[in-house]
Amino acid sequence: MSQYSKTVHDDLWRATTFQMDVNGALLTLSSIGPESGIPIILLHGGRGFGTHDAVFATYANLAGSYRVIGFDMRGHGRSETQSPFTFAQMVDDIECIRRKLCNNRKIILLGGSFGGMIALSYAITHPNALEALILRGTAPSWHHEQGALENFKSRAQYAPMATEKMLEKVFTPTIVNDEEFRLIMFAIAPLYEENPDALDRDRLALQVSTTRYNAHVHNDLFADHSYDVTHDLKSIPCPTLVMCGANDWICPKDQSERIARDIPHAELKIIPNTNHAIPSDTAYQLVSDFLSKHV
Repeated sequence: MSQYSKTVHDDLWRATTFQMDVNGALLTLSSIGPESGIPIILLHGGRGFGTHDAVFATYANLAGSYRVIGFDMRGHGRSETQSPFTFAQMVDDIECIRRKLCNNRKIILLGGSFGGMIALSYAITHPNALEALILRGTAPSWHHEQGALENFKSRAQYAPMATEKMLEKVFTPTIVNDEEFRLIMFAIAPLYEENPDALDRDRLALQVSTTRYNAHVHNDLFADHSYDVTHDLKSIPCPTLVMCGANDWICPKDQSERIARDIPHAELKIIPNTNHAIPSDTAYQLVSDFLSKHV
């Protein structure tokens, strides 16, 4: 049984993980739920280092009325490192998956952080392909970086090995190689914790040591520093859920507030005492409630 299957589905479906050619790149995908279910495509965060494993595990239990699909974006995780690595290409990859795997049906698109930026880009490019849009801790433009820098300064004592120069590299196409990328992410990791003093650094070291970091992919995705959909949000027609931690350091809550204000049919959920990552049980319940009302 796949690690992603949850108990309620043990006798109904098994999660399958497979590779598929998507616009000339072999991408790794996971799917659970009936083919007749409304497709939910999940987008991971972590520009240059993320995978779909955690987000898929969080939402796999929606399988039933829905078919839940997650994938590692090109150049990430177990997917092929096949250029180009651009926002436009990631949007085209989602559309390819929708057409090939979802029989051209409308989809529910869910993305957090970097994945939320790709989700917004897709929603603006293909507004009629969506049943609903769900966003977690993201931003409508690169201008959120200034807020992240201010938050870094106020929390710097929790990440004593991190520097402003490192944070600048996180937001620009200037990371030298994969190992520098790994070291920077280890140094800034405490900033993501709600309670940095309780951070298990041994666990963190193991996690960082086993994560695939790709500086080339990161740099290419930051090379075009023009991501800004702020003025296009009003064109998104579908029901939208916007979730954000009240203490999100890297995509501050004012960014989610702006998204929810400007998308016509959006609702906003700010989760107190929460940083960038919303607890999985909270996120699952918010998404489940939203879908029961709107889809």
